[in-house]
Amino acid sequence: MNWQQLLQQIKSGNTKTLARTISLVENEVGDYYNFLLQLPASATKVTGITGPPGAGKSTLVDSLIGESVAHNKKVAVLCVDPSSPFNLGALLGDRVRMSEWYNHPNVFIRSLSARGSLGGLHPKIIEITDVLKAAPFDHIIVETVGVGQSEVEIAGLADTTVVVVVPEAGDDVQTMKAGLMEIADIFVVNKADRPGADTFIKNLRSMLPSNHVQAHNNIAILKTIALQKEGIKELYNAIIKHQKTATPNNKKYWLLADKAYHLIQQHRMKDVNKETLKKEIEQEQEASFNLYKFIEKYNREP
Repeated sequence: MNWQQLLQQIKSGNTKTLARTISLVENEVGDYYNFLLQLPASATKVTGITGPPGAGKSTLVDSLIGESVAHNKKVAVLCVDPSSPFNLGALLGDRVRMSEWYNHPNVFIRSLSARGSLGGLHPKIIEITDVLKAAPFDHIIVETVGVGQSEVEIAGLADTTVVVVVPEAGDDVQTMKAGLMEIADIFVVNKADRPGADTFIKNLRSMLPSNHVQAHNNIAILKTIALQKEGIKELYNAIIKHQKTATPNNKKYWLLADKAYHLIQQHRMKDVNKETLKKEIEQEQEASFNLYKFIEKYNREP
């Protein structure tokens, strides 16, 4: 396989080659890692869209695609869907809400299964995003599953993290404080036509961590009604402004270290997979099965 040729085609905007290469990297075909070593540095910004289930993230992403297209920008979207814990396949399948964009020349959409990842992302999300950065896109959007506090992984991937919530979240904001609230660069209160939206925004702002207030003075909290395309232009402009004005800081370097950690961890775990573990566990006698004895052979130095 000529990886160099694939890279040149991706750089020239060949979306069929891009889709094929993502599949090759996702499934670790051949010497895909050497291909990753050839990827050039890229200034393309990544926007992460995250938040609890039911907040309207997919509809919001659909609207942001429309805003990007209206500005004559090329945008790539990675939608990480929930996966079955048994076969690791995506449960949602094609994104109906984004179906109008699938054949648009300025839009590339790829749905990925979370494959059991607790952080709401795909195990190869870092690599796939970097492959997208080699293509001539102006924006890259990553939408996560929406699984709660563990979704802070998106902050290690995105240049701008947008946390989407809804007015009826109420007391749930308290439980978000240790996770989603601390990673947000922009808050979006979607479905803002519902009762209590203004009170919710006031409470949300009062709960911002003190370091957010000091660093950003007033972090953006925007109201949207994604189904009616209301507030989308303001959100798009806020994302662009953040990506133009944000400067590297200690948090960013920690996030890069986190990405490196995950890649190293992934490389060292490459010979371990759930299907093999399942088969081996099936062969054990249930009455005498000890989980810790079972994994001890994997903990030993090679």
